[in-house]
Amino acid sequence: MSSITIGLIAAGCIFGGALGGVWLQNRLPRHHLDEDSFEIVKLGAGMLATVTALVLGLLVSSAKSTFDTVNEGIRQVSAKIIMLDRITAQYGPDAKAVRDQLKQSFTASVEAAALRKSVGASGWATVQATNRVEAVQARLRELTPQTDGQRQLLLQAHQLAGDVAQTRWLLMEEAQNELPLPLLAILICWLTILFGSFGLFSPRNPTVITVLFVCACSMSAAIFLILELNRPLDGFLKASGDPLRNALHELGH
Repeated sequence: MSSITIGLIAAGCIFGGALGGVWLQNRLPRHHLDEDSFEIVKLGAGMLATVTALVLGLLVSSAKSTFDTVNEGIRQVSAKIIMLDRITAQYGPDAKAVRDQLKQSFTASVEAAALRKSVGASGWATVQATNRVEAVQARLRELTPQTDGQRQLLLQAHQLAGDVAQTRWLLMEEAQNELPLPLLAILICWLTILFGSFGLFSPRNPTVITVLFVCACSMSAAIFLILELNRPLDGFLKASGDPLRNALHELGH
């Protein structure tokens, strides 16, 4: 289910809770809405609002951390690919096949990512399509260093290629971080109850209804933001691909 769909469902449930509270005003006996009842409802709403705000804050922080981790990983991969190209250039003419394979593999990866974006495929669906670091590692194993300098450069190249492969898989695993549906359902339920308590003691006029609607949309927007940040390779808020394109431009120079 997409983030937009879940956000709209959340907005409907939350605002529906507010309207349900307004509807109950004229259905409940009057002694259920007296001052003592109001104090108890206000106390319960305050407690629920505190817990909900805490959970929302933690979820936003966690989702932002996931998004930042993927962005940083993309920058690291791009930098290491450039370093790998420079090191193989220093190795000498014998490493030309490695450099050609590196550029070919990286170009194919960037093009596959662009194709995934255009067709709307998930990030995980294109792991195999973009997982071409192994071909570069195979080319590196074919090299036979003749000097101590070449041995040192080859060792660094193997290390960088291994780091790139490891970082890519870690990024893909991080990008599949999903918000548990039971937690999401409980959060929406809390917000629905909270807004129901707001509507229960609210005046019945267009201004109040509009304010409740705007607040419900704001809460659903927070849930939408959490879901989007948890999917940094999909959706509207995507991790930047500029470092990859910049690295591709630098290869072979």
